[in-house]
Amino acid sequence: MSTRLRVGAEAPPFELLDHRGNPHSLRAHLEESKLQNRKLWVAFFRYASCPLCNLRVHRMIERFGDWPGLTLLAVFQSPPEMMQKYVGTQSPPFPLLSDPDEQIYARYGLESSLRGWVAPSNAGVLARAAAKGFRPSSDMDGTKTRLPADFFIDADGVLRRCFYAKTVAEHIPFEEVDTFASS
Repeated sequence: MSTRLRVGAEAPPFELLDHRGNPHSLRAHLEESKLQNRKLWVAFFRYASCPLCNLRVHRMIERFGDWPGLTLLAVFQSPPEMMQKYVGTQSPPFPLLSDPDEQIYARYGLESSLRGWVAPSNAGVLARAAAKGFRPSSDMDGTKTRLPADFFIDADGVLRRCFYAKTVAEHIPFEEVDTFASS
């Protein structure tokens, strides 16, 4: 079992490629955040074809303009070519980062759970995803029972909120994102 991170700790560094092959590092984003007085949200997802994840990204794209003081990085356990094929088709205004070896997932203490994968509450979100056109696919990369997580990081690289989901359909509520972005 991974060790969960705690508020007040330094965010673990990382260097990942986005779905277009461009490099991204936590350090570079933190330096940019300091210069622009922005905060950072690192959102961890499952795999690129996950309908639940695609629905969440869709909603994040819709809300992105509401968070001008926030830099958003979305991390997937899929290789870049799978991200281009699925979630990348939504053309998000934020980077989609690839961690197919799940090393950064481990560094951030992400967990997996069969109970969280089969939770009855996932069915409603799956139905909403299907209604938006995001349907299950056989293209699943990485740990199938991976649980999402979200981390708010200040410009100094300190974790201000660590959210670990209990089900595969759960993410930090947008109300918390709104509060963090505007504080």
